[in-house]
Amino acid sequence: MNVAENILEKADALFNKYGVRSISMDEIAGELGISKKTIYQYFKDKDDMVYQITRNTIEKDKSELEAAIQNSGNLISALLQMSKCLRENFNKINPSLIFDIQKYHPRSWDLWMDYKNDFVFNTILNTLEKGKNEGIFRPEINAQILATFRIEQVQMSFDEKIFPRNKFDFKEVQLALFDHFLHGILTPKGQKKFDDLTKPKGNA
Repeated sequence: MNVAENILEKADALFNKYGVRSISMDEIAGELGISKKTIYQYFKDKDDMVYQITRNTIEKDKSELEAAIQNSGNLISALLQMSKCLRENFNKINPSLIFDIQKYHPRSWDLWMDYKNDFVFNTILNTLEKGKNEGIFRPEINAQILATFRIEQVQMSFDEKIFPRNKFDFKEVQLALFDHFLHGILTPKGQKKFDDLTKPKGNA
């Protein structure tokens, strides 16, 4: 790992733990045991650092999501793996970090919105359309509406005004929302495939 990567890794950990706004460049330098001047040799300012962290995180998330889908045996399994991947990736993010990026780092926020509204949306949309063609998902569903709905479901689960963490378990909320979403689009054929896929091993 080179110096720039090491700086980004430490900054990412601090931002994710405390939020972006509350962490100064001096604190990042102190954690790394280097001078602030050294950081500025690699990054123009904190906004530049946040942008590069966001870009790297999105590329990593894209690779994980693509791998999860490619390793799935069928479309229902693909949706299950996709949901798990999105849930795990979002679960790593401190809500205060999202708030800080949205409010104070518009370039980075635009990257997140492009990722959500382009890559993730189209990935879900394509899966839904293929499922309709294969008779797994109900033919009458509007895939564009439901792809948008699914993305917003995931994001909504982070809103502590809706699901405060002292009342709701994050993982349980995600699983319940996904279960509701999936069973609303399955055909009888799709339901059978889902039951076969999720049947406890060892059961006839």
